Amino acid sequence: MPSTPVTQALEAISVPHRLHVHASDVRSLAQAARERGLVPGQVVRSLLFRLESGEFILVLAAGPARVSWRRLRRHLGVSRITTATPSEVQEVTGYEPGAVSPYGLRRQIRILADRTLEEHDTLSIGAGIHNAGVVLARRDLERTLPLEYGDFIGE
Repeated sequence: MPSTPVTQALEAISVPHRLHVHASDVRSLAQAARERGLVPGQVVRSLLFRLESGEFILVLAAGPARVSWRRLRRHLGVSRITTATPSEVQEVTGYEPGAVSPYGLRRQIRILADRTLEEHDTLSIGAGIHNAGVVLARRDLERTLPLEYGDFIGE
């Protein structure tokens, strides 16, 4: 099985996980979940945002959910946020868009997690490479990352 920056980071901190590399290109969230033996709500997207101060934050959201800009701004106490550009994603996280993970980041980033992730004991996060995911226990994610839970999904 191949190794990725994410699996290496997880192995370094002794987090049990399973790397799933898809046999072909992933075309949808439903396909990714099905092939990993999960439901779409267990597939976590790692979304990078830039605050008006120039600081970046990473938001972990359940696959099909949409982040509410209003709720995110209110939680952060800011009036303006933007989605990071593809080049900013690469520069800040060290990963290409679509392969971002909260592990093995290029630099320390504040990590927010939507409460809907608490609905599942098992989650799948980005593997650091395209067409792959890492499956792990939510409790291990919570134990090893400085997650800040909040309500970021909605209108």
